[in-house]
Amino acid sequence: MHILLVEDEPKVADFIKKGLKEQTHTVELASDGIAGENQGINEEFDLIILDVILPGKSGLEVCRAIRKAKPDVPILMLTALGTTQDKVIGFESGADDYLVKPFHFEELLARIKALSRRRIAATPGTIRKVADLEIDIYQKKAWRAGKEILLTTKEFALLDLLVQNKGNVLSRSSIAEAVWGIDFNRRTNLIDVYINYLREKIDKGFGSPLIHTVIGMGYVLREK
Repeated sequence: MHILLVEDEPKVADFIKKGLKEQTHTVELASDGIAGENQGINEEFDLIILDVILPGKSGLEVCRAIRKAKPDVPILMLTALGTTQDKVIGFESGADDYLVKPFHFEELLARIKALSRRRIAATPGTIRKVADLEIDIYQKKAWRAGKEILLTTKEFALLDLLVQNKGNVLSRSSIAEAVWGIDFNRRTNLIDVYINYLREKIDKGFGSPLIHTVIGMGYVLREK
């Protein structure tokens, strides 16, 4: 993979770059937010690893700018800020995954592999439907009863997972693995937070809810 690493700490950058090169990846380094944004937008990468706290421009700002220009490039954010709210902010900015420092290099590799597996090779016109809900996999857009629903990257990924498994109950652990590429941490309410986000956008104000809670098991998307 051709990877852009946006990291201002020299020791961390050297550690990551050396490890990735040993895995046969090619790595370009940007040491501040402005350079990272320019490279991320104007060059082609298979993956972007982006620190949150950067000189010049914050990683969150950079993430939003790159995501707007390139909706499909996977972005993995690195940060020392690891609360659920910090993660939600990162995902809302367009990140596909979120790794808290300090981390083991093996975990970074696992996240990279998971992001690579989750890339969807969709063709134009790929539409999935449940009741009056439609999602366009290629454009990453959603509509309910003809009304467009604006979703973040993670909200869309979660909705797509639910639609693909319509009628089947998905556990929190299976959702965490499929959407975030991580093992489910029972101490975090991240999954519930995103389910609530989807309910606000997909169900609120419409005739009947599509997203249902199965107590003690997880969540399911179904017509009734």
